[in-house]
Amino acid sequence: MAKFKVRKFITRNMCMASRLCRYHRRFMFICSPCFVLIPVYIYVSLAVTYTMKHGTSITHLLPTRFIATGLRLSKDLAPLPEKVFWRNELDSGALWNFIQHIEDRRNNPILKPALIDSVNHSSTPNDTERSIWRSSGSCSPDYEILNIMPDYETFSTQMKDFVMSMHCRDYPLILEPRDVCDHGPLAKTPMLLLAIKSQSANFENREAIRQTWGRSGRVKGWEKEGGRVRRVFLLGTSNDSQSENKLKLESKIFGDIIQWDFTDTFFNLTLKDVLFWEWFSGRCPHARFIFKGDDDVFVRTPAILDYLQGEEEKTGTTTKRSTQSNMKQFVVGDVIRNAAPLRMKETKYYVPKSFYKGLYPTYPGGGGVVYSGSLAHKLFEVSQRVHLFPIDDVYLGMCLQRLGVPPINHPAFLTFGFPEDEPKDPCANHTILLVHKCSPTDMFQLWTETSTPSPECRNTTLRVKPRVP
Repeated sequence: MAKFKVRKFITRNMCMASRLCRYHRRFMFICSPCFVLIPVYIYVSLAVTYTMKHGTSITHLLPTRFIATGLRLSKDLAPLPEKVFWRNELDSGALWNFIQHIEDRRNNPILKPALIDSVNHSSTPNDTERSIWRSSGSCSPDYEILNIMPDYETFSTQMKDFVMSMHCRDYPLILEPRDVCDHGPLAKTPMLLLAIKSQSANFENREAIRQTWGRSGRVKGWEKEGGRVRRVFLLGTSNDSQSENKLKLESKIFGDIIQWDFTDTFFNLTLKDVLFWEWFSGRCPHARFIFKGDDDVFVRTPAILDYLQGEEEKTGTTTKRSTQSNMKQFVVGDVIRNAAPLRMKETKYYVPKSFYKGLYPTYPGGGGVVYSGSLAHKLFEVSQRVHLFPIDDVYLGMCLQRLGVPPINHPAFLTFGFPEDEPKDPCANHTILLVHKCSPTDMFQLWTETSTPSPECRNTTLRVKPRVP
C-alpha cells in the first residue's frame, strides 16, 4: 500500500512537471523576442535622452554639401571633423586666386551640383562676376576690373596691360606655315616638333637656329636612329612695320612662322602656349614629342632624340612606325620648386600681392622644356579651365598641377646657364641637352664644337649633377 502511494505521488509530480515544461516552452516562445528587444530599447532610450538634452537631432548635425559643421569627440557618437574640410568661401585676397577659385569649383566633380547656389551663376551676376566672366569674344580693355583692384595705379606698365586684357585668349592667325606636319604616311610623322618662341625683330636668332640645332628633316642621333624633326617659330605682333613686313617675306621663304594677332610682350608669352596647344591639336596632332623654348637657347638635338628614344625603350611604348608615344604624362626640363612671386616692381617678373598670393606650383623652366604630344593635347584641354597668368612657365606648372602630372627634372637642361662655381670642363658642352642665353654667334660655335667632338669628348655622357640654386 505504501509503495502504491509513493508511486502515485511520483506519477502526480511527473505530470505536474510535464505541464510546467509545456508552460515553460510556451513562455519562452512568447517572451524570447522581448529579451532580444531589451538592448534595442535601452539604446533608443539613451539616444532620445541625449538628443533631448542637446536640443537637436543627430541627423540635423550632418552637414550639407560635404561640409562638416563640427562635432567634438564623444563616447556615445561616432566622431566627425571639428573643422570644415572643404573651404567654401571665395578667397578675395588676390584677384587671380579669386578668379581661379571660382573656375576650379566650376569644374570640381564633387562640388559642381552645389555650385549654382554658392556662386550664384544661375541668377544675374554681380559686378565682380560680370567683370570676371565677360565673354572671351570681347577683347577690348576691361575697365571694370578697376572696381575690384584699388591699387591698380601702383602696378608696373606691363602688369597694367596684362590685367586689362587677361580675359582675352582668342586671337586670329596672321601667318601660318604650310605642311609642317604631314598627315600622310605614318613614317613622315614628326618624332620631335620644335616650337620656338621668338619676336619679329629676332631674325638673326631664327636664322642661326635654322642653320644649326633647329634643322628640319631627318636627324640622326649620336647612338640611336633619331627621327623626323620639324620646326615652327611662335610670334605675336609688334609696332615696327618694317619688322612686320620682313616677317611676312621670311614666312614665304621658310614656311615656319606662326603669328597671332596679339601684341608680343613678355607677359603675353602665356598666350603663345595656349594658342600653340590649340594649333598643335588641329594641325600637328600626331607628333610624338614637342620641344618648347626660347630663341636664345642652344639645343643638342641629336642628344635629345637619343634621350627620348631611350625613355621610350624603358617603358616599351614605341615601335619603329609608332605615330604617338604612350608616354602620356611625360614632361622634362629644369624643374623649379617652391618659387615665390617677385614683389620688386623693377623686375620683369614682378607680380603684386593683390593679383596673386602664395607660392608658385612646381614648374619646368621656360627656357626649354620637352613634353609628349599626348600631354600637349591634355594641356590644351585643361588650359581652358586655368585663367591666364603673366608668366608662361608658371602657367605651365599650374596646368600640370591640375592634371596631376609631375615634371621630371634633368640636370642636362641648363636654363640658367652653367653654374658659375663649376670648374670648366673641356667636354662640358657635350654633357648638356640645352643651355640658355646664347647669341647667334654662340649657337654657331656650339654647333661646330658638338657636331664634330674631339676624341677625348666623343664618349662623354650627359651630366647627372643637379643644378645648385
